[in-house]
Amino acid sequence: MGTRVRFEPQGIEIEMKHAVSLLDAARRAGVPVRTRCDGKAGCLMCKVDVEGDERLLTPPSPPEMRKLGVDSTQGLRLACQVRVSGQEGAITVTVPEDPLKALVRRQLAEQQNDDSLW
Repeated sequence: MGTRVRFEPQGIEIEMKHAVSLLDAARRAGVPVRTRCDGKAGCLMCKVDVEGDERLLTPPSPPEMRKLGVDSTQGLRLACQVRVSGQEGAITVTVPEDPLKALVRRQLAEQQNDDSLW
């Protein structure tokens, strides 16, 4: 058995038997995680919320700590920097909604609620 990684809100679960970054695990599971720096801790777009057994994760690296600052103490991690160990256990990773998709979803909801358009 390996590390079970559950991605929310998609509800997709994958088991990792070897050490791998959360970004790579998400890609293998087909879960989109925004990134622009290709895993070099440069863009902060791959911020995720991680819950579960912290022993299954690598500690924050110096670049990750510099980028996240106080956020690193609140469960937020950079998916490109944190690695799961592959040891037996489970974690849950919450991937935030893409800001553009969120904006479109909110505008569509507003239009559906606006009777004056019809």
